[in-house]
Amino acid sequence: MTENPTRTTGRPVTALVRAKGLPPWSLLAAGAVLGGLLGGAYGELKTPQYSATSYVIAVPTEKSDPAAALGFAQAYGRVATQLAVLGDAQVWAGVPVSTLRESVQTATSPDAPMVAVTATSARPDVAADMANAVSRSLTRHANSAEDSTHVELLQFSRAMRPTEASSASSTVTGLVGASAGGLLGGLVLLVRPRRSSEVAPTPSVPGPATAADVHGQL
Repeated sequence: MTENPTRTTGRPVTALVRAKGLPPWSLLAAGAVLGGLLGGAYGELKTPQYSATSYVIAVPTEKSDPAAALGFAQAYGRVATQLAVLGDAQVWAGVPVSTLRESVQTATSPDAPMVAVTATSARPDVAADMANAVSRSLTRHANSAEDSTHVELLQFSRAMRPTEASSASSTVTGLVGASAGGLLGGLVLLVRPRRSSEVAPTPSVPGPATAADVHGQL
């Protein structure tokens, strides 16, 4: 009888490690180095982004109270990125509405009647212009309804031109890539097929019994 050929199992990476006689932890090191190189290259090649933030504050009039101002500040934070506000802001910012919608975000505080308007752009001057334009447009829209809301919206702080990029540097992206590469290398070590320490004996086929042996057994 012919023996069944032995199937080669395992992934190409682990097979290469075994063929080269490298220790298993070399997969972790290789993954970390490769991930770090890819992450660092991404950080160097991508366009840096700059963020600028302006603040507006809701002030109650004599016919209102601070609680009402806080509630209207929350509402103004939600409508700041609506088309009615952005349509006027595009004139002062010098960019289309679609750019403002993608680049401008707002944030409010549950404790203070203040709205933060943050704009992000590849150019620091454009980021500041967009943040200030949206704050100006929001203030005008809010104050047009002051007689009914009894809340006045004032500009608290203008956005200044940022001097440093807000996006992650190549060092940070390199560290993130190295961590991800090391993690993938560890996963490969966990799922790789392991060699059995003992070789299973090959089953033998008994030879044909002779007539004399059969007669003796009878």
